[in-house]
Amino acid sequence: MDLSGQKTLVIGWGKTGIASARFLISQGARVAVTDEKDLSLEKDVLPQLGEDNHGSVEVVGYDTAALRLVDMVVPSPGVPPSSFLLKGAVEKKLPVLSELELASRYLKTPMIAITGTNGKTTTTTLIGEILRKSGREVFVGGNIGNPLANYVTGAQSADYAVVEVSSFQLQWIQAFHAHAALLLNTTCDHVDYHGSFEAYRAVKERIFSNQGEGDLAVLNADEPRSAVLAKSLPSPVFFFSTTQSVDCGLFREGERLIYRNGQGERESYPLDMIRLPGAHNIENVMAAILACRACDCSQEEVIRAVADFSGIAHRIEFTREIGGIKFYDDSKGTNVGAVKRAIETFSDPLVLLLGGRDKDGDFETLSALLPDRVKALVLFGEARERIRERIGGIVPTVVTPTLKEAISAACKQAAAGDVVLLSPGCASFDEFANYKARGDFFKEEVRALS
Repeated sequence: MDLSGQKTLVIGWGKTGIASARFLISQGARVAVTDEKDLSLEKDVLPQLGEDNHGSVEVVGYDTAALRLVDMVVPSPGVPPSSFLLKGAVEKKLPVLSELELASRYLKTPMIAITGTNGKTTTTTLIGEILRKSGREVFVGGNIGNPLANYVTGAQSADYAVVEVSSFQLQWIQAFHAHAALLLNTTCDHVDYHGSFEAYRAVKERIFSNQGEGDLAVLNADEPRSAVLAKSLPSPVFFFSTTQSVDCGLFREGERLIYRNGQGERESYPLDMIRLPGAHNIENVMAAILACRACDCSQEEVIRAVADFSGIAHRIEFTREIGGIKFYDDSKGTNVGAVKRAIETFSDPLVLLLGGRDKDGDFETLSALLPDRVKALVLFGEARERIRERIGGIVPTVVTPTLKEAISAACKQAAAGDVVLLSPGCASFDEFANYKARGDFFKEEVRALS
């Protein structure tokens, strides 16, 4: 793909947009930048690009006029397909490529790509840790925070590129190819972006696009659609399961994980090597093991790295205990499936904080869990009334406008032996820049409690 002289419109000036622009300019493209927020070329754009790139970029208005005289469009992940700019680009038959697609066309390093509604970041991080501790040089990035475009702009010296992939990024791929592709799970999420759960799931399954016989696909055998999907894939498929044995992959057998490679060979991994709480993290570890065994990491290297791994911030992260009450930050739980997994992690009574900006989540699916596991609900943010209409009153329910007030209300509902769990099931953008800022705020407020 020759980008020299191509006029490209980058939509969205965040981390991904900046990485896309830098890469495009490095390849000789001319870049126009637009964003819903007013941008200043001198104050907002040029300082992010470096002096050598100043002559190759301009700022244009956030309207259809931006599509004139451009050869290609690169949208940031948060720009939905329903955007008038993307609809206009499609109508004009302009190529629309995600940053992931663009970077993957220049990638020289074998890619391990991970997607799923929940568990992506944990699994991606763990794969990176296992590979590093096995002596490999690794790039870990993508949706996890460091765009792939940043890596391909450089020397590409890693042995593997371990890339977290979101449905937003997969929406606009064409030639994208992963040597190993992992689909962890699909539960209802981002319906507001994709239009339906079926469309969302179909986009997730694009992670296997362009794979062949020499590649690897990893699927969750406990997902209803996996068996059908596996039959359509040209690459070898390895399954993982916590409920059933599999002929090729990993499954749980008592207190051990059993690995079968499809050729009659069998390995055993102790379950107690996993330090992460919750049954869902057993699945994440299984998927990571399958990817790393395919990269020739030894059984001993895998066990040692998994045993050293204590998880990631904002994912059922213990914050503190005060007066016998334990506080956990699960701000990364931005969909109902993640909330369900977080609830199932605990046996102690829960005071659950739900809320934020709604993503059309199916909160009704939590109804059966609440009476046995949740002592009280505290609802906050823009979505509080919608959540209250669907599940409020099943257990004692408090409604507050902000997260700060929700934390105060949760403390009043909790007693010694309880767990206060922030697992919001919503986006953070009504109050915070992202889930990390929300989680950090929660931890600061909890640590300030007397």
